[in-house]
Amino acid sequence: MLRLYLCLLVALADPFLNSKKTYEYKYEGLVRVGRELPDLIESALKLRCTFKIIGESPQTFVLQISNVDVEDFNGLPRKSVFSPSQKLTKRLSAEFSQPVVFEFSKGQITDIRTAPGVSNTVVNIVRGILGFLQVTVKTTQRFYELVELGIHGVCQSSYTVEEDNNAKELKVTQMVDITNCQQPAALYRGMALAPEDKFSKQRGESVVSTVKHTYTVKSTADGGLITKAFAQERQYFSPFNVKGGNSRMLALYLLKVSDTTDKIVTGQVQSRGNLMYRTEKVFNPIPVVMINLNEPVPKILDLIKRLAQANIYQVDSSSSTEVLNLIQLLRVATRDNLDQLWKQVLGNDEHRRGFLDLVVEVTDERILKFLETRFKAADITANEAGQALVVAFNHLSAEPVSVALAQEFLSIPLSKSQPLLWNTVVLAYGSLVYRYCVYTDPCPVTVVQPLLDMATSGLSKNSEEDMILALKALGNAAHPSSIKTLLKFLPGYTSGAEKLPTRVQSAAVLAFRLLASRDPHNVQDIVLNLFVQRTLPAEIRMLACMVLLETKPSIALISVISEVLLEETDLQVASFSYSLLKGIAKSRTPDNQHLSTACNIAMKILNPKLGHLSYRYSKNMHFDWFHDDFLFGTSADIYMLKNESLIPTKLMLKGKIHFIGRILQFLELGVHADGIKELFAGKIPQLKKDLGITDFATIMKILSDWQNLPKDRPLLTAYARVFGQEAFLMDVSGDSIQSIIKSFSASAGKESMVWQKIQDVQKGTSWHWTKPHLVYEARFIQPACLGLPVEISKYYSIVNAVTMKAKAEINPPPKEHLGELLSSDISLHTDGFAGVTKDHFVFHGINTDLFQCGVELKSKIISALPWAFDLKINIKEHKYEMNLTPSKTVTELFSVNSDVFAVLRNIEDPSLFKITPMMPETADSQQGLPLTEDSEVKFRQCADAKIYGTAVCIEAEAKRAHYLHEYPLYYFLGRTRFSYQLEPAKGAKPIEKIQIQVTAGRKHPPGVSEIMNFTHRVFKQLFNATPEPVVTVKALGLSLPAKLLGYEGVAFNLPTAQRDNIEMIVSEVGEEANWKICANVKAHLRWGAECQTYDVSMRVSAACQPESKPSIHTKINWGALPSVFIMIEYVPGISYIMGFYQKYEKNQERQAAVTVVASSPETFDMRVKIPEVTLIWAKSTNDLFKT
Repeated sequence: MLRLYLCLLVALADPFLNSKKTYEYKYEGLVRVGRELPDLIESALKLRCTFKIIGESPQTFVLQISNVDVEDFNGLPRKSVFSPSQKLTKRLSAEFSQPVVFEFSKGQITDIRTAPGVSNTVVNIVRGILGFLQVTVKTTQRFYELVELGIHGVCQSSYTVEEDNNAKELKVTQMVDITNCQQPAALYRGMALAPEDKFSKQRGESVVSTVKHTYTVKSTADGGLITKAFAQERQYFSPFNVKGGNSRMLALYLLKVSDTTDKIVTGQVQSRGNLMYRTEKVFNPIPVVMINLNEPVPKILDLIKRLAQANIYQVDSSSSTEVLNLIQLLRVATRDNLDQLWKQVLGNDEHRRGFLDLVVEVTDERILKFLETRFKAADITANEAGQALVVAFNHLSAEPVSVALAQEFLSIPLSKSQPLLWNTVVLAYGSLVYRYCVYTDPCPVTVVQPLLDMATSGLSKNSEEDMILALKALGNAAHPSSIKTLLKFLPGYTSGAEKLPTRVQSAAVLAFRLLASRDPHNVQDIVLNLFVQRTLPAEIRMLACMVLLETKPSIALISVISEVLLEETDLQVASFSYSLLKGIAKSRTPDNQHLSTACNIAMKILNPKLGHLSYRYSKNMHFDWFHDDFLFGTSADIYMLKNESLIPTKLMLKGKIHFIGRILQFLELGVHADGIKELFAGKIPQLKKDLGITDFATIMKILSDWQNLPKDRPLLTAYARVFGQEAFLMDVSGDSIQSIIKSFSASAGKESMVWQKIQDVQKGTSWHWTKPHLVYEARFIQPACLGLPVEISKYYSIVNAVTMKAKAEINPPPKEHLGELLSSDISLHTDGFAGVTKDHFVFHGINTDLFQCGVELKSKIISALPWAFDLKINIKEHKYEMNLTPSKTVTELFSVNSDVFAVLRNIEDPSLFKITPMMPETADSQQGLPLTEDSEVKFRQCADAKIYGTAVCIEAEAKRAHYLHEYPLYYFLGRTRFSYQLEPAKGAKPIEKIQIQVTAGRKHPPGVSEIMNFTHRVFKQLFNATPEPVVTVKALGLSLPAKLLGYEGVAFNLPTAQRDNIEMIVSEVGEEANWKICANVKAHLRWGAECQTYDVSMRVSAACQPESKPSIHTKINWGALPSVFIMIEYVPGISYIMGFYQKYEKNQERQAAVTVVASSPETFDMRVKIPEVTLIWAKSTNDLFKT
């Protein structure tokens, strides 16, 4: 048996084509996208054809495809049927009819040639067909592995060979590992700033693909002949862990062979490459868009106008989805088209702004050339230039030609016309270099050379601003070649660097943050050396420790840090470094799983010495969580660096998202306050201690003395990092603050910008602003055996809209300076609208320029705030009045809508697309696998304010699929709706307007005599005193000629001796109303009829004496209370569940007393006394929170 098997293998060898014969095959390909569940809608596409292979020479063959038939499917499995797609069949037949020439030798296809007009989509399908001819059959092994080039790239294949003696043929099974290809054909876009987290991938995958080919190879006189071939490719995708729900990708192929003879005339052909799948760099269609792209210019103009018009008085939810349509059209526009469009929108501010907001999504050199023309012509403002360039650079496809063109902006005069614009240009270029280097290894030093030269030039000129900007841009770029230049700014590495300003040294240290992942060992050596130098400023050492931990150091390095901290004398450094280690020790995110173990060991060593340090010292606060089933988590950090002062020198807030095996640092905000610290230096000795009231008064006095503010350096430096890249940098100087204050001061005259705005409002002014914006576009494209691209894409777009109208009457109007407004009557009417629409799309399926077949999650969030009110102001008499018109119709303030759909689209019938909810609205949804009990929920609740004729309502609706607890994806698979809205109150009298009056001072408005009479009586039922109103507030619903309804409140100023008595009264307006609330500063609250029905009071005191442990004491006393507040009977049961020890004893009636004592830096004791029970807790803080 073994001998016969070996002979057969020797005889077969690799599959062979005889150039003197013609081979005819039948081909069928099927792709299905769904959930493999009988009651959920799926989409599918089927392609059938026959093709002939005709030899031209021993190694050159011609492929002729005919009898093309395309069918699509959008329905329930085993219940719906495929439908013919006649127009798409006709389109594909026309392209497939042109012959394809390919080279075939030793079972390998090396070159494919087609006529020039054949589309890339059709060529890729041809690659899928020809891929079945490429199989390597070893002659001496049953099992073997090879690295081969195929449609998925250069990947490893595992072969098994079985012999069928009866049929005298071999069954060859090929498994292709497409997740670890040496040269993958798969393409990532928009993910460069979200690095992979290998530890998260160890916990689960969001995409799993398997590819299996089965061949039947028959022995012939010419060699091995493939008589049948079958391929099955499955791709499981979930936004979360795929051990839950998934979308399925399935491809089936059946081939038959019969010998014929034929000849084909090929004509002129051109090379299209080998079998590896190829994407088009210039044009990749957006997967949720399928529109006719011919003649894009008029369509672009029409969409720009429609977007602007549709969002004037509302957020138009239907038009917001057209943002992606507009982007798709812009991406097919030529360079000349862009110039043509600019000339047509130039004169209209609204259209011009909309065009600039979205043309930046043309992500190749066309946008750079367009913006370069605008910069050189200076026909855009600095504000427009900055907004356009920062988005264009960060969304640009990072190709060599793009980086070279982007460098030109560093030398254009407009780029340097304003400091903020120059900062934006330099930082954005650094970000582009970073993304370019992600996919280019090694990354050439030429791309970062301009930034290196800028840093060196700033150092030679001793320009602090130039040095900091260049260092921050180098930090964005994170090019390994920049390390040598960065060391020039660090003490201990370059002579004289210790004389540089601290903020320059800080920028140099922080420039290593992104380098920490690219070159961790070098970065560790550098920042560790800085950390252990006790002669360096505390801020530099703290930042060095922060960067060191971002390199994910080994347990040995953590031990070194611990040893340094045990001997540390600078408590700022010790406190900050300890808090960093402590935060990581508690971390649960995958990227910290090994580091947290090492930090936990360090905590045991350091806690006795450093665990007691308070928030008077520098600190880091870290918070995070992670869910393995969802493969999702978040983390946040707050860094507060101090230096011998209570005023922080640096404050940073950072947030990260952990999702589908990647980490995205979505936002970081920071403030550097060295200038303010120096302003106060020596003026308040207590700055190193706790501050008191007199200290705050002194601080305000210093701040008000603007003439003494430093002129040569900023008071504050603010920055923002988006997706890990610093995108915004601004210095706030004393001059800029003085300029703002001067513009708003009472002495400001006609030269003030505020004066001009006031003149405009008196004439009547209106303003409208709309900003569409694509926040992110993330795409993963992987070829399938069929030769079609399987795409997983995420899109998030936003449309902001604001419309405002205002007109004011000022009597008398100001003539010389703004201070005259203080004695004028001002009446202002304004109406308008502010809103935002957020569209989020997730697509999984086949996406080509000809057709789309897949699953889409669509989510839309709408926030809207309309307004219309009149405002009357008399500052001299301290009178303010606002009149609002209550809502006459339903006004939706906030809504969320999402659902998952099975979709089919094709370019031949773009208007006849099929988009069906995956959970059908039929009885079929109740059949098949069981649903959970709470699979469908509807909810509506309203809170009426009938006095004001208005109700606030919440509506919620959700429908979910199977196994919510087992499959996390199914939390999102289904319909979701939530809305928060204003509407007229049912059963309420019509209200003409809602009036709010505020009067400050001793005078009180007409109509408050009732509450004043009550107050006078109270102050004569209690003590001999006359109350003086400080502030009076009335909130009324007016429905003339009916009586006034609403509420009024008065705050009183009492004699010093009685200051702790009644200070505020709130009363219901009306002759028969006697409901009131009375409160004082001792937290004594009484309410009900004449404030006599119910009462409760609370007192809080704290003790922190050197000889005793810190403690907090709270006492709550009550008299009569409404039944809804009587919860005391549930306290023993709840406290038992929480782990309190209970002791039944008689305590004071109608009182709850709580005492919390800090027994150690990490633990506290708690004692709670209620009338019948004493509750005791004595465990660590962490245990309490966990419970």
